[in-house]
Amino acid sequence: MLVELLKRGELTVAVYGLGYVGMALSAAWTLAGARVIGVDVDTVKVEKLNSGVVEYPERDVVEILLPAVKNGRFTATTDGVVASIRSQVKIVTVPVFLKKSATSVEVDFSALVSASKAIGAGLKKGDLVIIESSVPPGTTEEVVKPVLENTSGLEAEEDFFLAYSPERIMVGHALKDIVENYPKVVAGVGPKSTEEAAGLYRLVAKKGVVVLNSAKEAEFEKLLEGVYRDVNIALANEMAKLANALGISFRKAREAANSQPYSHVHKPGSGVGGNCIPVYPYFLMWAAAKYGVDLPLTRVARAINERQPSEVAFAAVRAMLKNRVNPATAKIAILGLAFRGDVDDPRESPTYGIISTLLNIGIRPEQIVVHDPYIKQDPQLAKWGIAIFQDLEVAVKGADAVVVSTDHTVYRIEASRIAKLMRTPLIVDARGVLIPDVEIYSIDGGRWP
Repeated sequence: MLVELLKRGELTVAVYGLGYVGMALSAAWTLAGARVIGVDVDTVKVEKLNSGVVEYPERDVVEILLPAVKNGRFTATTDGVVASIRSQVKIVTVPVFLKKSATSVEVDFSALVSASKAIGAGLKKGDLVIIESSVPPGTTEEVVKPVLENTSGLEAEEDFFLAYSPERIMVGHALKDIVENYPKVVAGVGPKSTEEAAGLYRLVAKKGVVVLNSAKEAEFEKLLEGVYRDVNIALANEMAKLANALGISFRKAREAANSQPYSHVHKPGSGVGGNCIPVYPYFLMWAAAKYGVDLPLTRVARAINERQPSEVAFAAVRAMLKNRVNPATAKIAILGLAFRGDVDDPRESPTYGIISTLLNIGIRPEQIVVHDPYIKQDPQLAKWGIAIFQDLEVAVKGADAVVVSTDHTVYRIEASRIAKLMRTPLIVDARGVLIPDVEIYSIDGGRWP
């Protein structure tokens, strides 16, 4: 069994996709005693890794992979076929994208299919393939399995093993999530595949393994985690709007509600970003449509959260008008580009929606500046002609309005420290992160423009 190879330090694992998930998984398997081959289409990233440059926001990942590069336990390549030939376990973390138009949403499996073809071309009897990418239910058996079998000439469950095990990480503590914080969910396309994958992950994840009945069930489980949060955040955003209309503090009401063990109301905010929660509802709705099932709650919740950045932008404009600040000439500083606090990841960030709305109503790009302590430059901001700063004082100095869009720890400060740098001390806190020692507009504090 593959478990014995890992125990002897003789197992080689190929990780396809070296993004936030792939890098953390590479560290986890290295820590467990495997040799790891990282596969990525980004030649610059591969060259950097092989030269000993490990760029990742978590120190523990860097501290594991750096010596592994030096002693040859971790290497990177762009050749997925060679990586498949040289490994017994292949783990796929490449993204599955959405193609959204005004009338439809389609799922783009191209990266997953490409990785599967490369794996299939080097697949050997006794190898194990584990899909960890977030995918619509049915993908492992209906998309990946045929590609692997047709490319390799081998049969899943008879000649090789195939399983699904969703990544369950949050960037910032991704390695700890894999190794220490959560059990690993595992399901194979058959009992042999399940046994092989579960046996290996019991040696990686200290919290053990949760075995489900089918790959489809495990795929669904992962999306269920995300859509629960999306619906809960939509509820919080909607209820915060009502609380503000009532002139009461949503924050205090929420804290009181959550003191009861059956209530888990989330926080309101500027929207929902990242490459996970905004995507998972569409995966479920796409799959549901194939079976003639409607998901109205999932759809409405997603619509509420997608509107939220515009709600924040209009709130900022209303605040300016109430305070006799001309939006046509105001300097507007937006705090935070990352989709959540203390990471450098801007994918699907609500900040883009806030800016887009402001631009659409006539605010000029030169009126807007963005601050983020983790992001030095951004292609979309550059396309718009909007400056980004890492110095908070420089960004807010002389501003007529400040909008807090991301809950970075550096923003957990007295609002007065920002207000004193502004031309007009008008602050709209869409994340409820500032300490309100002066009057501000806070989404969860009972005063919202």
